Amino acid sequence: MTNPLDLELVATTKRYNETVAVDAINHTFKSGTYSCLLGPSGCGKSSTLRMIAGHEQVSDGDILLGSANITDLPPAGRGTAMMFQNYALFPHISVVDNVAFSLKMKGVDKPARRKRAMELLDLVDMVPFADRLPDQLSGGQQQRVALARALITEPSVLLLDEPLSALDPFLRIKMRLELKRLQRELAISFIHVTHSQDEALALADDIIVMNGGKIEQAGSPREVFNAPTTEFVAKFIGGHNVLKVGDASVAVRADKLDVRRQPGEGGAMLTAAVKDVEYLGSSVNLALDAGSAGELTAALSDTAFFTDPIEIGSTVFLAWKPEDAHALAA
Repeated sequence: MTNPLDLELVATTKRYNETVAVDAINHTFKSGTYSCLLGPSGCGKSSTLRMIAGHEQVSDGDILLGSANITDLPPAGRGTAMMFQNYALFPHISVVDNVAFSLKMKGVDKPARRKRAMELLDLVDMVPFADRLPDQLSGGQQQRVALARALITEPSVLLLDEPLSALDPFLRIKMRLELKRLQRELAISFIHVTHSQDEALALADDIIVMNGGKIEQAGSPREVFNAPTTEFVAKFIGGHNVLKVGDASVAVRADKLDVRRQPGEGGAMLTAAVKDVEYLGSSVNLALDAGSAGELTAALSDTAFFTDPIEIGSTVFLAWKPEDAHALAA
């Protein structure tokens, strides 16, 4: 049954002259979930977000929010709010006035809109900075203000366009936790565009992997990571090897490859040369050349590796369990 606040894309298409940026995609974003549109540059994820926001015109198809068709409504009339990548704060007005701006446009009186803006600043821990100008804030603080400004309209769906890309790695992880906390507390839908696999896996209830204007695969982070359905998803989501087995291709996670010094009994077997060893703290990656099977990666725990270190140039034998090989669509 459709929830009144589910957002549905129905054969939604975006063309720029002869170029098809988004190709008749269908997807339902369930109300109250955190969804990530994930894919490389040019895959159509930002165009999809901008069509949902009303900042790009839909070429064909529809966008439904519950029972309402919002395809042709202006941005302010949709029940969605957008947080832009560059935050787009007004530089010459205070933080509190930035947050209150949309209420000012609606004719809400100054005491009421300031009170509501302060409530939103409290939600994002920015009350002490209410009277500062945006350029007196750090990048992370500006992001919190932009978030409060988007949320003051009480949207059913919050749209986030690569919101963490401008932040340093430490702050990115901190803000990831903040976004997830806010989404849970507000119980509204967040739709977040990213090209970072780690970000999508950490945040999302639902990952939608896009490629060439189409949806390659959608599902929970665990489903998409553990059982990619296409070679593109297996390679883009990371941590997988794509192997040709007979006429078919299969994906095997790098940590599911069993690296042996000697050919042994049982399991599929490949011979490979160790090209490089990459220490990553809790794990060690081996870059392997498996001849006709291609370039592969095996991930070992640091304990397993350092118990019996493998030198660059060594020959190793690779095995895996049949249940760890996921068939990929042609």
